[in-house]
Amino acid sequence: MIPTPYDLAALTLIISLISGIIPLQIKFTGNFINLQRTTGIASGILIASALLIVIPEGFHIAGQEIGVGITTSSAVLAGFLFMLILEGTGIGHAVHEEHHDHSHSHGHNHVLHPNNPIMAIIGLTIHAATDGLVIGAAASSTSNGVTMLVLVAVLSHKFPTSFSVGAFSLHERGDKKLAFRDVIIFSLATPFMIIIAFTMMQDVDLFILGLMMLFSGGTFLYVATVDVLPDVHNPETGRSALVNVLLGVAIMYGIILAVGDIGLH
Repeated sequence: MIPTPYDLAALTLIISLISGIIPLQIKFTGNFINLQRTTGIASGILIASALLIVIPEGFHIAGQEIGVGITTSSAVLAGFLFMLILEGTGIGHAVHEEHHDHSHSHGHNHVLHPNNPIMAIIGLTIHAATDGLVIGAAASSTSNGVTMLVLVAVLSHKFPTSFSVGAFSLHERGDKKLAFRDVIIFSLATPFMIIIAFTMMQDVDLFILGLMMLFSGGTFLYVATVDVLPDVHNPETGRSALVNVLLGVAIMYGIILAVGDIGLH
């Protein structure tokens, strides 16, 4: 049975809510080692998904209509720059809690947070909406395999991101009700956009559909690199972060091969 866009929307909503509520219900110690590991693997999956699935499929779909040229390539760049501009203007996507042991010189840990919690939540919600855009666009294409592969990529990143939203909001606001509201808003963005994108793209030209996938591929690349680059450049976490990313790439590559072997794509 092939899942409908409503099934995909429900699945992303459930996973986002569960992941975001976990830090609101447990005693959160601030140990981000496991979360960083999960984020690194998810980033590797996103990179592989962008370069092996979303972007090639976007070029393929767009090329069916008018051929591949500067316009289609620019869509990838536009997606990357869109996320960069959001972050550069203070509507940050990334919520990083970087703990470095400086006890030998300062006697305490440094924790880095975005300056404006509300703007950070808005940025994360916008990113969640772009996740829904690519799933909705993929569901509008003719390949069920592409849809499922894109879904895997989004869901792999959804857990660490949703968890970070809950933990960050609770830490900054100090109020579970407000934090829960932030989690709900964030969690609704992806399923809402899946339904909207799928509905609007039913009769759209293949070229436009391809551009939407290419734009989403650009956002994938930005999110994946920004999430993990700070850890890669940190001498304390660089090697483990690199291993996690490569593991994520290998996992996604294996999934792609498996999907091909069973004839879904």
